[in-house]
Amino acid sequence: MILLSIILVLGVSTIFWSCAGLIRLAAENSWRVEEIRARFREWIGSLTGRPAVSRRHKPARHRSKGVRLYPVNVAVLIAAHNEELVINETILSASALVPRRNIHVVSDMSTDNTAAIARTAGVKVLELEPNRGKAGALAAGIAHFGLCKRFKVVMLLDADTRPTPDYLETGLQLFSDPTVVAVAGRAKSIMTPQSPTKIGRFLVAYRERLYIVVQLMLKYGQAARGANVVSIVPGFASMYRTNALAEIEVLAPGLVIEDFNMTFEIHAKKLGRIAFHPAAAVAYTQDPDTLKDYVKQVRRWILGFWQTVRRHRMHFGKFWFVLTLYIIELVASCIFFVLLVPALLLSTVAAAEVSIFGNRWEGFYVLSGVLRPQDVLIGVFLPDLLLTVVAAISMRNPRFLLMAPLFPFMRILDAMICLQVLPRAFSASSSGVWVSPVRRIQQRVGEAGPAKGSQAKVPSAQPSAARSSAARIG
Repeated sequence: MILLSIILVLGVSTIFWSCAGLIRLAAENSWRVEEIRARFREWIGSLTGRPAVSRRHKPARHRSKGVRLYPVNVAVLIAAHNEELVINETILSASALVPRRNIHVVSDMSTDNTAAIARTAGVKVLELEPNRGKAGALAAGIAHFGLCKRFKVVMLLDADTRPTPDYLETGLQLFSDPTVVAVAGRAKSIMTPQSPTKIGRFLVAYRERLYIVVQLMLKYGQAARGANVVSIVPGFASMYRTNALAEIEVLAPGLVIEDFNMTFEIHAKKLGRIAFHPAAAVAYTQDPDTLKDYVKQVRRWILGFWQTVRRHRMHFGKFWFVLTLYIIELVASCIFFVLLVPALLLSTVAAAEVSIFGNRWEGFYVLSGVLRPQDVLIGVFLPDLLLTVVAAISMRNPRFLLMAPLFPFMRILDAMICLQVLPRAFSASSSGVWVSPVRRIQQRVGEAGPAKGSQAKVPSAQPSAARSSAARIG
């Protein structure tokens, strides 16, 4: 039981793709080993008086294989609905990456000053009525502004996202491989200043842990050249080559979100590779800091995942095989987390009947061993703690460890939401019309991360219960 719990908590996918990621990391950094060897040979040569032949290698990432792309070749497309509190700062962040004439805002029936602020900022604006939802707004913007004909790359940016100053410098390098048609952005939570409430700080920390685990332990391996099984190019800050974007059905009916579908379209139509690297195309985003907003967001993301699976169904191919195994693992993990507390209580009561009240019924003996407290500690809390340790090391923030005992309970909540929306995804369709969450005024993201004094919300496949929501990013 303990071994099964560990597998369900960490996830077979997480373990496998973490190993694949380590192999990729070793391959990408093999030049560093050669560099060390060359320096060592030079040092030995200086001691012996015999100059060593230099065999230094340059990093593979600097070797261009295709046509080089520049910021002037990139269009930024922002779909917005009542985003007056954040749209100006998003435009400012985008204008640090591309000329303002390359920035396009689609105001989807905003009833506030979103469109006026965007016009004042000097970018192109399209106003829509009635409300079409994000996918409808993106499709309208791509067609109205002729982005696929005028640019080589389109960057999709949420109205509350803050790309880092080197977003394009690092992200466009991935397009040097001509087979790459999309670059999945690296999501990070805006952590400072902290949320004013304890629950808010906890929720943001949990989401940041999710981003780290999914992107470092799953997505990095899935995006390896020989794999190409990334399940989500998150819509918060990602890039598409326009010749591939023209082939994607952005506005797919019946879906609550668009980015899962756009990613599945790439695989279904065999358009090319999806690239991801933790150090490339990094952007910061606001995350919910109230339980109500968190539940609404996760429900929407997971519903979008199941709806996309329903729409595309299964095909033959590597991506679809990996996706099928992932879905089986996801459902099994969700059932495990939902039954975790009831099974523990049942086993504890049975154990009390035997040890305290001396009940000799054989059924109590069996039930008392189903899920013991030590099983939960070793099989659930310790493996989950390992994920938190990875996040704490990555963030260089030991504060995550203080919250670690509570994170498994969030995974129970995620599992309940996942199973709750599953029947709805196969029994009803969604209009896609959106209602923006409550925003917090933000400032621009500096080179070292979010600017001090800024506040902040994106997209989610954490191992096990939260995987389907985490797949959005991260």
